[in-house]
Amino acid sequence: MKIMITRKNLIYTAIITIIIVLLFTFKLPYYIQKPGGADALNPIVHVDGGYESEGDMHLVTVRGMDATPIQFVIAKFMPHYDIVPIHEVRPEGITDEEYFHAQLQMMENSQEASTVVAYEAANADIQIDFSGVYVVSVVEKLPADGVLQMGDLIKQVDQTEIKEADDLINYVKDKEDGDVIELQVERDGSTITKEITLQKLKELDNRIGMGVQLVTDRQVTVNPKVEFSSGNIGGPSAGLMFALEMYDQLTADDLTNGEQIAGTGEIDYNGNVHRIGGIDKKVIAADKAGCTVFFAPNENGAKDSNYEIAKKTAEEIGTSMKVVPVDTFDDALKFLEGLKEK
Repeated sequence: MKIMITRKNLIYTAIITIIIVLLFTFKLPYYIQKPGGADALNPIVHVDGGYESEGDMHLVTVRGMDATPIQFVIAKFMPHYDIVPIHEVRPEGITDEEYFHAQLQMMENSQEASTVVAYEAANADIQIDFSGVYVVSVVEKLPADGVLQMGDLIKQVDQTEIKEADDLINYVKDKEDGDVIELQVERDGSTITKEITLQKLKELDNRIGMGVQLVTDRQVTVNPKVEFSSGNIGGPSAGLMFALEMYDQLTADDLTNGEQIAGTGEIDYNGNVHRIGGIDKKVIAADKAGCTVFFAPNENGAKDSNYEIAKKTAEEIGTSMKVVPVDTFDDALKFLEGLKEK
């Protein structure tokens, strides 16, 4: 039996092929977030001569992807999949490369903060030197656009020395709309002076700002040395678990007590644990990995805190994993030390 291939059939086949390709490849202006993985931290964090434990600390992640039409439809029917406008993930004016760089920079900052917290808690040898504040990104059409660049190191503002990002943020927030500040900046090996006219920014709920993302340039020296192998994982949310893993390797007692411990939360240099995104997805990832404990930012008991969402998610999926609220590194440490006592 012969099959006649006509021009009309070829056109129909081509149209169908194009439609199928577009369904799977065309990028919509949306981003899909879903449960990721829960990786043991032993291969990721290594303290020279560190102690080993029977259990593991786990870093949990959210998997994200640009939405195609077929993925968009699937995500609509999947529990704990979120579809968000792409500009809520990558702000307008920020390229993919700048966004990726910013995420990695936040990860590095998180590793540094967690190192400070862990080494100080373990009474280990640590020295911190401050060098200024780096510009991680500049938002288009805001005051710093065309004035500052990614990678600029800000040393002074109006002749006042800047050591940490909070120094500059606190200085700016007390200014008025239209005030001009003078910054001393190191760029490409040279020191230059730049002026910025401050504005009320709707992105900051009409607070005064410049339209930049900043990170403190600290030089942290520790003994014993610690190395991170986090690859392309970005963002600040692994801070708490990094700190617990380092503390566990620095101290003789097995902090895990043989358990599989997961958790999430950005940590600052004072050991405070802050809210992160995608907590429900991280609970699911930790449960699938067989974790028995999950630390969640408590936000001082705020309504709809990360902890409340995590606890609700745990109930929905019927896990026996214990969800533990924490506001500080010490909260998590005390809970784990309590496991050993029990």
